[in-house]
Amino acid sequence: MQCRSCRHETYHVVVDLLTSPVANAFIAPEEVGLAEPFFPLKVLVCDRCFLVQLEESRSVDQIFNKDYVYFSSFNEPFVRHAERYVATLVEDFGLDGSSFVVEAASNDGYLLQFVKRRGIRCLGIEPSGSTANAAMEKGIDTLVDFFSEELAHKAVAERGKADVFIGNNVLAHVPDMNAFVAGIGVMLADEGVAVLEFPHLLNLVRERQFDTVYHEHFSYLSLIAASAAFERHGMFIFRVDEQPVHGGSLRMYAAKQSSARPVEESYERVLSAEKESKLDSLAGFSGIQKDVDQTCIAFMKFLVEARAAGSTVVGYGAAAKGNTFLNYCGVKPYLMEACVDLTPAKQGKLLPGSRIPVYDEHLLSRLKPEYIVILPWNWADDIRVRLAYTSQWDAKLVTAIPKLSIVPA
Repeated sequence: MQCRSCRHETYHVVVDLLTSPVANAFIAPEEVGLAEPFFPLKVLVCDRCFLVQLEESRSVDQIFNKDYVYFSSFNEPFVRHAERYVATLVEDFGLDGSSFVVEAASNDGYLLQFVKRRGIRCLGIEPSGSTANAAMEKGIDTLVDFFSEELAHKAVAERGKADVFIGNNVLAHVPDMNAFVAGIGVMLADEGVAVLEFPHLLNLVRERQFDTVYHEHFSYLSLIAASAAFERHGMFIFRVDEQPVHGGSLRMYAAKQSSARPVEESYERVLSAEKESKLDSLAGFSGIQKDVDQTCIAFMKFLVEARAAGSTVVGYGAAAKGNTFLNYCGVKPYLMEACVDLTPAKQGKLLPGSRIPVYDEHLLSRLKPEYIVILPWNWADDIRVRLAYTSQWDAKLVTAIPKLSIVPA
């Protein structure tokens, strides 16, 4: 295959997670008797621009279909993060009623609702009909389509250029990175700013966060690789904010080459940290497979011993990352009998691959499990606060990444 960014041939394996179903392809009751498609989940690194990427991709229509089940607004900590995000943009870039903000992959309006409340004109671009409709019900102008260079031309012709373009956890989700980044250049006003947030590859490598690998994520981004992609399309990165969200993310600010914005110290600091960890060489990606396998062995040992002792184990949070983790480990309902989640669209279905049933949170009070495995470990602090009531029956809360942790509720 070719690198999604620089088109160089890419063959160096970072980690091979064998095969897995699409992480958000939950099984409805009427589909229980049908076979699921499994697809390769092998991660490679380009030895020229060092973009980390999946070897094989699914059709984007298979992944982000009209019934896509991830609604950002059901993730309360992430909504609070989005509100702070908007406040920062308004303050730092002087946004007001004359400004225009565009967000690609705007989901159900979880972020643009805060832009709209400030009286700032905004546009969401979202390919999934289910989430786009939820945004439009909030009164947010939304185009139901994938963002690309072609769509950017259309949006500019109809609505004008953007003062701020936002891309939250989307750059990693696009199979054609060049078309997406080129579209940002088309969409931006001459002094406009593109702000993109994504999980930082440095944390994936350092903490072996292999469960962030799934078919929605075509790429795994470092500042090194992202800078090369933006420079190729006439833009440059001038600022980087490190965020704790999603296990450690970068919020990257870009402008057109013609802009007079100075490059800030934060850019050089993050770039230096990546180079110190050798993310600009193949050496930085060695040893990951062995550590991933050890993580799975430790978790499976815990599950087998817990179940052999007669304990009940339930998962919390039917997150995509959890599905990658459970499928690579080979977990089935006899080891984890249920999972609870706040999203109604997931409840009453089965997790893809593992076929673990999903319920609402009331199941915990009824079942009183001895162990609750927090699958979206990146929100573990918030979830532990929410699950404090499970201490009534001495439940223990479990996370598996970066290392197995079992603590009282």
